[in-house]
Amino acid sequence: MIRVLLAEDQALVLGALSALLSLEDDLEVVGGAPDGEAAWETVQALKPDVLVTDIEMPRLSGLDLAARVARELPGTKVVIVTTFGRSGYLRRALDVGARGYLLKDAPASELADAIRRVHAGGRAIDPKLAAEAWGDSDPLTDRERQVLREAEGGASTAAIAAALKLSEGTVRNYLSEAIGKLGAENRVEAARTAREKGWL
Repeated sequence: MIRVLLAEDQALVLGALSALLSLEDDLEVVGGAPDGEAAWETVQALKPDVLVTDIEMPRLSGLDLAARVARELPGTKVVIVTTFGRSGYLRRALDVGARGYLLKDAPASELADAIRRVHAGGRAIDPKLAAEAWGDSDPLTDRERQVLREAEGGASTAAIAAALKLSEGTVRNYLSEAIGKLGAENRVEAARTAREKGWL
């Protein structure tokens, strides 16, 4: 049996995934978690073979969760199932160690097959996204990404500096670099562009 843990903040989706996967003879859903931190705690406790996680979750994103699992519990393979069909997200998911990336509108049988493939040591990636993923490459550094995330919500330079424990001058430099790299007019446009491409 392949032991599967599900991490999904929408209770209805979590229940549906659990029910569908439980119909498979060789898959056992050992638990579900409503947010990233709860998923991390459960992964440590249960050490499932495969973690299936969404990207956008409270307390810890699916990408951060995947990175932590790959680094600290490499015996658990990660498959991301999301509504975000953007190549930037796929590239970041692969960069942090995810072995699978599927969209939520894929048939249930595809998810079951992806879990089996990843458990066997392979990869399972939505083919259309895979073709797009190597078009635009993400030009942002981690710090530029953090600063843009804060700016996206309308935070002032002073507020961003306080939140990230940086000087205001350093924040202005990161914003300026990000705006330049993305060919944007201002911080709001830069954040929107980065979000649309899946880089935030």
